[in-house]
Amino acid sequence: MKKYKIVISILSALVIIESILLIHLWISRPKKIPKAAVTIKGKIAIVIDDFGYNLNNLPMLDEIKYHLTASVLPNLRYSREISVRLAERGFQVILHLPLEPYEKLRLEKNTIMTSMNEITIKNILQEDLASIGPVRGVSNHMGSRVTEDPKIMSIIFEELKNRHLYFLDNLVSPKTICSDVAAKIGLPTAKRDIFLDNNTEPEYIRKQIHKLKTKARVYGQAIGVGHDRGSTLEVLKEVMPELEKEGYGFVFVSELVR
Repeated sequence: MKKYKIVISILSALVIIESILLIHLWISRPKKIPKAAVTIKGKIAIVIDDFGYNLNNLPMLDEIKYHLTASVLPNLRYSREISVRLAERGFQVILHLPLEPYEKLRLEKNTIMTSMNEITIKNILQEDLASIGPVRGVSNHMGSRVTEDPKIMSIIFEELKNRHLYFLDNLVSPKTICSDVAAKIGLPTAKRDIFLDNNTEPEYIRKQIHKLKTKARVYGQAIGVGHDRGSTLEVLKEVMPELEKEGYGFVFVSELVR
């Protein structure tokens, strides 16, 4: 009987020692260092205007692996096809709506004019949207005269609200009333911050993108607008990965509207 007590005591001691060792190993295990949260310096939305004339730059767009908002002109030979193919590549498509400017420029088919009545404007808008297919929003192509006209913009905005679309003001006039009218109607809207390629030289475009980056850092977000041109897309292909490494996030315009 005495022998059994000794054996039980020894086994009990071994269990206690083993437990102490396990606790020690648990306490002294290597600690996992939590990954630092990625800090986004600012959100940037890039809009590319004037798609629809051709399909020339599709191969270059395949090399851009970031969110882009594609603004497509209506009623052109390639309006529908480019819209479909851009959507297939993961870009968001919006209608680039031709509006009357002050300048004497060549106008697109069905450009909305300040002299038009409500029925004509709504019919044009319906036809333009049908020529492209599903879109998330609308931006103005030209339109310095119309974007100063609260009556015409109210007609357009009421229709956009009924279709659950947003409006991007390209700010072609310093007297634009789009933000005020949209606020009264309750239409989600945003505005262009920087034009990227008024000059097509790559170095100029890089400087404009730097201005856009600065705006995004200061205000938390910024919208840059360029055009369906080889020089613009080539610079974006080079610069966007650099900006991502610096901590900027690329989003669609739909994520920035208010």
